[in-house]
Amino acid sequence: MQIDFHHGVTYIVGRLAGFDHEEANIVAYCAQYVDDSTNSGLLRFDNGAIFNRISSAHKLLDYRNFKQLANYGVWIPFHFLPGNGGLPAGQDPEGKFINKLICRPNSYVAQDMLTECINRRDTAYGLHRLGISMHVYADTWAHQGFAGVNHRVNEAKLLLDQQGYIDQDLTNRVEKFFNKNLLDRLANAFLSEAFPLGHGAVLSNPDKPFLKWGYTNGLDQRIERDNPKDFLEAADNMCQWMQRYRVGDAHADVPGLPSDDKTLIVEMIQNITNKDAEVRHKKWLESIEKGKFSFGESQVNYLAKGKGSWKYEALGTEKDRDSDNELFSYNPNFLTSNWKMFHDALETHRLYVTHELLPRYGICVA
Repeated sequence: MQIDFHHGVTYIVGRLAGFDHEEANIVAYCAQYVDDSTNSGLLRFDNGAIFNRISSAHKLLDYRNFKQLANYGVWIPFHFLPGNGGLPAGQDPEGKFINKLICRPNSYVAQDMLTECINRRDTAYGLHRLGISMHVYADTWAHQGFAGVNHRVNEAKLLLDQQGYIDQDLTNRVEKFFNKNLLDRLANAFLSEAFPLGHGAVLSNPDKPFLKWGYTNGLDQRIERDNPKDFLEAADNMCQWMQRYRVGDAHADVPGLPSDDKTLIVEMIQNITNKDAEVRHKKWLESIEKGKFSFGESQVNYLAKGKGSWKYEALGTEKDRDSDNELFSYNPNFLTSNWKMFHDALETHRLYVTHELLPRYGICVA
């Protein structure tokens, strides 16, 4: 999913779940920042303090150099949560180990992840962790059928649009991006070489809310995708889990999205069809500002870096990337800043997923 859903829709769902503006803003910011937190390593301050942070994303350009990617450390815990074949802990899907790693919507693994988040909600970074978990949870719908490792299951051929025809536009864009020859393009073989990780072989198709499309994966399985249906289902389930978070009970019987708001969400998912995620995001924020949802009018914005961003408030830097020898001016408020809380939650989430949650399902990726 992209910023329109991870930030805009997550904020809306948070408000509809009962969070106030500030709480929903934290959850939504963190849900999107998972895709924007590309720096890692040690930060040094002028008073001698240090802070180590991990990254949760890589830019698209990095997809072309897999040897430099921390596949297991980034893609699996934050973007392609293994689904264990849709089975609960203690049961294994048929076939090879890869079938445990393939992402599945609303899997038992994902639900256990959210249960742990609720059980630890009293930590200082509880809402920040909820936002991170909402990103991962939402992506179990968008990234279903793909795995966060290099494997032919992620290959794609015979890419089809929603009319069932060969998606020439997608083929052309991938060809231009990789500058491959005509034979490769027609065979679509180059996609498996360039993108054996995640859903790279279909570029951003899984992440666009309005698309209906299809492809044949590397196991020669014909896959048909209905993003509007999947994204609405994700939003409704996200609302339910946020409602459970608020009451502190992972097993609470909750209603999910209000009927009128749910209708509006699906209408917007289907009708906002701009291919630019930033344009779609702006339309969602405009709907919030105009008070189209039952929680009323609200002002929401998102800046990943630069003045006004959480990072700027914490570190006073406007840079996209930090140099290894940079010395930051220390502010006592750093310890309680949203940016630090996000990174505390990020590390806690990764440690839990890789060292506790996945081993419970017989999955070792640490």
